[in-house]
Amino acid sequence: MLNMDFSRRVVIRTHEQHWVPSPAAGVERKPLAREEAERGHATSVVRYKPGSSFSTHEHPLGEEILVLEGVFSDETGHYPAGTYIRNPPGSSHAPFSEEGCTLLVKLHQFDPRDTATVRIDTNSGHWLPGIGGLQVMPLHEFEHERVALVKWPPNEAFQPHRHFGGEEIFVLSGEFRDEHGRYPAGSWIRSPHMSQHHPFVEQETVIWVKTGHLPVNHSPET
Repeated sequence: MLNMDFSRRVVIRTHEQHWVPSPAAGVERKPLAREEAERGHATSVVRYKPGSSFSTHEHPLGEEILVLEGVFSDETGHYPAGTYIRNPPGSSHAPFSEEGCTLLVKLHQFDPRDTATVRIDTNSGHWLPGIGGLQVMPLHEFEHERVALVKWPPNEAFQPHRHFGGEEIFVLSGEFRDEHGRYPAGSWIRSPHMSQHHPFVEQETVIWVKTGHLPVNHSPET
């Protein structure tokens, strides 16, 4: 298992990681959290080389994707960088990429009742005003879980706050900061239930953020 103790804060600067091969030729990944080798809970950055593909497979507890670079495809369509995708529990597909792509992928982490299929091109999505100077683009919500993009203007700070059900961040551009450190683009941060921090930025920064989805009772690694 990898980073499956949800009571611990985890920070990974993915640009410092090495790519490791997947079972499909031409598809590589950088594992961030993983329950088992090829099944169960997994969060990864995944790279498809041009012309690579994955055979048809099912997602018993869903799949969540944010396309970071290139164009990701399956039998339902072609999805450019900036597309947010949710494939519900029990869905299946045969993904591929003609020109190559890089993705943030989360597997086997849906509530079984969360059956929405989601396709959002955030390049044409609408930003809504948030607290202070923040702008927010909601992507999905189900009960306590909230997923959104958040755009921070230069020199913006947010009040100290706690995360009920935890918080997960992937820095898309700029540099996210808090009292614990600095997180450049490509950083993944997972903070546990009721953790607290005081975030701020010095330059315009965009993050993908998910809150309220981590277990209140942690699952320690063994």
